[in-house]
Amino acid sequence: MPVDAGVEPGGSATRLIAMGSAELTLGFRLIGFETVADAKADDVERVLHNLIARKEKALVLLEPELARSNMPSLELVRREGGRIVVTEVPPLHAPQDYHPEVEDVVRSVLGPGALDDLS
Repeated sequence: MPVDAGVEPGGSATRLIAMGSAELTLGFRLIGFETVADAKADDVERVLHNLIARKEKALVLLEPELARSNMPSLELVRREGGRIVVTEVPPLHAPQDYHPEVEDVVRSVLGPGALDDLS
């Protein structure tokens, strides 16, 4: 599904967009997400810039290397909040190695053992 398909600018539907490896985005495409396979930082910047310019609502899923990139539109979306929600999804080939940035925040506030498995 092309990433520029969907609701007319200013429409009320929320766009669902996944960007990352081809293998990961295939799964999201199968459940109805717009996808950008093998996305690069430039692709994310273009998509977010267009969402901002068109004042569209969206849920955007990114693999960690994209979500942690330093891009103007990504920083703007995170500062503003609201219409466009960006979140990370674990990489398909190494989910056990995935550690969201919020883990560091929790550990800094609650201590280094705050997220240790207690079972």
